[in-house]
Parts: sequence; C-alpha cells; structure tokens
Amino acid sequence: MHVSISASQAAIIALWVAIVEARALGYSTLMLRFTPLMTGLVVGIVMHDVPKAMIVTAAIQLIYMGLIAPGGTLPSEPAVAASIAVPVAVLANLDPSAAIAIAVPVGLLGSYLYSFRFLLNTFILRLTDKYAEELNDRGLTLTIIGLPILVSLVLFFPAIFIALYKGTPLIAALIKTVTAGKLFHVLTVIGGGLPALGIALTLTVIGKRKFVVFFLLAYFMAVILKSLNVNTVTYAILGGIIAYLYVIFTSNEADSQQI
Repeated sequence: MHVSISASQAAIIALWVAIVEARALGYSTLMLRFTPLMTGLVVGIVMHDVPKAMIVTAAIQLIYMGLIAPGGTLPSEPAVAASIAVPVAVLANLDPSAAIAIAVPVGLLGSYLYSFRFLLNTFILRLTDKYAEELNDRGLTLTIIGLPILVSLVLFFPAIFIALYKGTPLIAALIKTVTAGKLFHVLTVIGGGLPALGIALTLTVIGKRKFVVFFLLAYFMAVILKSLNVNTVTYAILGGIIAYLYVIFTSNEADSQQI
C-alpha cells in the first residue's frame, strides 16, 4: 500500500518544530519543546487525523514525564520525536507502543542536533562581545535573539522536512509490510516498556515523604469517583486547585515563620 506525506504537510510540521526548537515564541516555546503534546496536535491537524495523533502522542508523553534539561540540553528532544513518530504512526496505523520505539531514537538524534546548534551559537558570541563593548542595543538584540533564532530555523527546518518528506513514507511503508512479522512485535514490546521510565522519574518526585499524601489523594479520588466517569480534564482542574491551595498555605506558613 502506498503511503506518503505531501511537501506542504512536511513543511508545516518542520516549520513548527524549528520555531519550537528556536524558542522563537518566547518562554512559552520552552515548555512546547519539553513536551510532545502540542507537536502531536499540530501533526494531527496537518494530517487530518487528530484523534489518532493524540492517542499516539499521549503514549509518547509517558516516556518524557519528569524529564529535565540540565544546562539547557535534554537527553532527547520530545518535539522532534513526536514530529517523526506521530506521522509514521498515522500513515502506517501503528499501535502507540510501536510508535514509542520509533520516537526514542529520533528524539536522541534531535538532541544531537540541538547541541550542534549550541556549537554554532558560540561563533555569534564574538559579535555579542563586540556589541556589548560598543553599548550597541540593536546589535545585542540581533546577536542574542535574532541570529540564534535564525540559526535554529536554518538547522532544524531542512532536517525535519527531509526526514518527514523522504524518510517518513519509507518507514511507514516498511512497517506496513512487516506488520505481522517479528520486527513489529519487537517494536511493540520495547515501546510498551519505555513509559515505565517516565513514570519512574515522576515517582522519584512524588515519592518524597512530604508529597506522598498527594499521590494517595489522587489514587483514592480515582477509586471513589470511578462510578461518576470523571474525565482527565476534570481531574487536572481539581489537581490544579489543590496545588494552588497548597502553595498559598505553605507560603503563608513561611511568611509567618519569618515574622
């Protein structure tokens, strides 16, 4: 069966990833880089299959739960991983577990590309130092904001576009031909186990003694409210309210102790 992605679809997705990786939209793009969810939504809209794209992206999100970026670099780039793995899953009608196994190596390659971006930015620092000595505001804006964004766009857009337009259909077609074979089974098994990594990272945070009560609260709320068919959005709102109250009460306690 012939599977393909159009040049315009590949270009839109590649442009989105390049903008996210460049942080061109300010601090908001920093969080977009840390999570595959928004990239998955963009892919779903572009490929006209939002439900399938979000199901796959939700599975990919599990392996990046608790991920941090020491020094600004991630061990894997979630946005890059989703930009390739989700289109492959949509085109080949992949199981989310198998898509996870594709996302991991792609995300790893994306981290190498991001690190290379840092290397390129070091050459811009000479101009930054020069403009700083001259007290040139426009020059500093150009070298601190403009040129790094341009470097990232030039670096990520062609790479993601080529990977999508040329590579994604090939991967999807290959998977379609071996769906019943051992390779597909191996991908599914490996992918099914990878979310445990993200869950384990999250548990290291909520496993702290003072946070265990929130884990127990969430568990028993899920058990008690199961018959009401409460959806995830409602749980998220309740969690946000509880977190807000926790911050208010703990900050008030800290203020009273200082007084």
